[in-house]
Amino acid sequence: MAAAGAAAIGAVIPARAAATGNAIDYRTAGELMKVLADRQVSSRELVDAAIARIEAIDPKINAVVVRDFDRAREAAIAADAGMAKGDSQPLLGLPMTVKESFNVAGLPTSIGDPKFKDRRPQADTLAVERLKAAGVVILGKTNLPLAARDGQSYNEVYGTTNSPWDLSRTPGGSSGGSAAALAAGYVPLELGADIGGSLRCPAHFCGVFSHKPTLDLIPFRGAGQLPMPIPLRGDRAVIGPMARSAADLALELSVLAGPDPLTEGVGYKLALPAPRYARLADFYMLVLDRHPLCPTAASITGVLNALAGRLEKLGCRISRDHRNCPIWRKPPGPIASCWRPPSSPTCR
Repeated sequence: MAAAGAAAIGAVIPARAAATGNAIDYRTAGELMKVLADRQVSSRELVDAAIARIEAIDPKINAVVVRDFDRAREAAIAADAGMAKGDSQPLLGLPMTVKESFNVAGLPTSIGDPKFKDRRPQADTLAVERLKAAGVVILGKTNLPLAARDGQSYNEVYGTTNSPWDLSRTPGGSSGGSAAALAAGYVPLELGADIGGSLRCPAHFCGVFSHKPTLDLIPFRGAGQLPMPIPLRGDRAVIGPMARSAADLALELSVLAGPDPLTEGVGYKLALPAPRYARLADFYMLVLDRHPLCPTAASITGVLNALAGRLEKLGCRISRDHRNCPIWRKPPGPIASCWRPPSSPTCR
């Protein structure tokens, strides 16, 4: 089955190797913004290329489950006209998709629940509003599990999303459609959300990048299980950027972050500090390759150890123990019976 899936999608991932020269499917958002600014390509051309790729490939992947191509083309034409007049929003003319749980005015927001399949909010989620204000062209919305509460991406409304790397496997969840859209070369940026891994796990499964920001760094208005246009505070749940490079995560976060102007934004503005380090070799890194409750496959520890070795050769300081590692302490309550002391002194 796995071999059949890999063969069926063989035309998708190899395109990554061709993402040099004039190929645009796997260019980063930063690279695309540069060629847009230099007028080497138009927003309409980028949008048309993304739509063509989605229409050609997505029937097998099923990542972009809500499509808004007509309005996207109109927005791209407007973006090109704006650039011709000298407009310079940070993401002007860049096509992207967002997770289905975020409101885009006029499009369905069902969170995969048949009861809500006809719900069409008339106001954008605040995060989507900020992306549009930065010039983004929204192509549509990507799949998720029912109520965004699973580690895969299936629901009765839109069906199953498959991994672009292997159609027999899942891209993860709950932002699985988002990660699949990035990995398949549809768009350079995506918008997801996370409580217990919904940004991080799909990124890991699909080989892309995601960032779970500090709680409330990105306001939650218009998101959640019942997205409503009222100010909300999260409880572990956050909205976060997804991309194919770390630099693109920072680019997207720069237009998303900041207080809700209906609440805390009345009193303060956000000013994120510059990164403490500019070189990878300046970082101090903690590597955790085992857990006392969950045995780790040798294939995973091997990859982690190989990565740690490469980072160390680049000059990074690598540690495998830290006094603040709670996972290495015996937990309280019933779960304590499952705990086993680590086989090494790491993180004691």
